[in-house]
Amino acid sequence: MSIWGKIGGAAAGFIAGGPVGAALGGVLGHVTVDRKARAEPGVAFTIAIIALGAKMAKADGIATEDEEEIFKEYFRVPPAEEANVHRIFRMARQDTAGFETYARQVANAFRGNPAVLEDIMDGLFEISKADGVLHPGELAFLERVADIFGFAPNEFRRIRASHFPDKEDPYVILGVSHTADEQEIRQTFLLLVRENHPDRLIARGVPPEFIQLANDKLAVINAAYDKIREERGLPR
Repeated sequence: MSIWGKIGGAAAGFIAGGPVGAALGGVLGHVTVDRKARAEPGVAFTIAIIALGAKMAKADGIATEDEEEIFKEYFRVPPAEEANVHRIFRMARQDTAGFETYARQVANAFRGNPAVLEDIMDGLFEISKADGVLHPGELAFLERVADIFGFAPNEFRRIRASHFPDKEDPYVILGVSHTADEQEIRQTFLLLVRENHPDRLIARGVPPEFIQLANDKLAVINAAYDKIREERGLPR
């Protein structure tokens, strides 16, 4: 069964009992507390992105359907499951709980697993690009979520740069300084490639439906490394 079918089943029971904040807490609680019998971690991951994405949709002061549509298109939500995604988006928008409450629940569930939290940040950045502009309100939202997730400012800049590479320095994309030597740059590059390989994402519970995140990010990482290599005249 795809992740969308699992959301329609596992998550629906929590959603029926209250707002998405409760649903998120319920699903994430199972991931945190009962890892042996665990609720599907991919369900928690997916609900986290949908719920936080819905909250971010209001960050620029204009709540539109664009973010929901880009989510459905980018993550290839089957038509039969669109109603479940819409329901979570709608309830998260209407929920009186603030986005920081959601972010803390997510951070709690994936404590000690920053790679998954970065995967969630990647998903949110993709949703933020729905209208082609990263609004100041969306940037502030993402910065605050990253802070709650435990990312330092320089780590946040690296994550942001991987989604807006045309405007960024390739050194920022890799998270290295301009004075870094060839060995440090290559080691950092190889680490980022390993951490963002689709197989690694699946191994840490990211549903296969979200693997486009890894493919896009790897392309940006490779392009940044190639640019630095060419500028410095380094061998392949």
